[in-house]
Amino acid sequence: MKGTAKAHTNIALIKYWGKRNEKLILPTNSSLSVTLDGLHTETTVQFREDLQEDVFVLDNKEVTGVAYDRVTNYLDLFRHYANKQGVFAEVTSTNNVPTAAGFASSASGFAALAGATSKALDLQLSDEDLSRFTRQGSGSACRSIYGGFVEWQMGERDDGQDSFAVQVAPQDHWDIRVAAVVLTAEEKDVSSRVGMRRTVETSVFYDGWLQSLPKDMETIKEGIRDKDFEMVGKVAEANCLKMHATTFGATPPFTYWQDTTMSLMQTVQNLRKKEIPAYFTIDAGPNVKVIYLPEYEKEVLRTLEAARGVEKVIVSKVGAGISYK
Repeated sequence: MKGTAKAHTNIALIKYWGKRNEKLILPTNSSLSVTLDGLHTETTVQFREDLQEDVFVLDNKEVTGVAYDRVTNYLDLFRHYANKQGVFAEVTSTNNVPTAAGFASSASGFAALAGATSKALDLQLSDEDLSRFTRQGSGSACRSIYGGFVEWQMGERDDGQDSFAVQVAPQDHWDIRVAAVVLTAEEKDVSSRVGMRRTVETSVFYDGWLQSLPKDMETIKEGIRDKDFEMVGKVAEANCLKMHATTFGATPPFTYWQDTTMSLMQTVQNLRKKEIPAYFTIDAGPNVKVIYLPEYEKEVLRTLEAARGVEKVIVSKVGAGISYK
């Protein structure tokens, strides 16, 4: 009863921001991401009869508190499904994604946990079913089951059976690059879950955000299909800005940006003035992801690394889906 899985994080080009069902993690809109090969989590799950409770070790440190509760509650979903109630697990993870800093660490984390748990229990789940399970740990994690470009379909059913991820284009469809620019590795003050809920419940801009999404999704899928970088970049950057605008309209207002975030956004826009195609996107955190084409990598990286406040730049190609050992 042991399994090991590796999953990569993803960066949403069309953002997921809001739930219609908190318990099942059902989104208010469909989203689309690209899986990244440079940021990943590897997790081993072993169910053991001698354990009196679950054990969770992350990067050689035993985890307690809220993070532990989230993992053990998630394992309960699998225990119930496999009729293994009362059998506890040792979970050991290594993670090269900055945690709670807007780099979607929960995406790779819960995808790897779901894959390893499924393997340990020999559940023989399809990728679609695994995506449904993964969604209930972290919404964006359902997209990390697949490589390449991935859409999380919001679905309409109350039970969530039609809310799962599907691959839009495979890993080898298009060679684009994503530079994850680390401005700070500190945990954010407002978690994604709290910020999302506050925005949905109070933001005066939220309805406008939702109304804009179907067109964004249609356009970006066309751009990916045709490998139209300008189309994809423009939609992704605008979609990001619209999502973050909703937080300014919440009560009380909040933002994930720091001054260095805004400075780097300007740096990327200045690259385009020099006819270097690059676009930014930002998840729920201060750090910035920059998408560009490989032929411009030297100039893009030189500019980003020299920018104010940059601690490091992690370059990713389009990544693969979940894998097992």
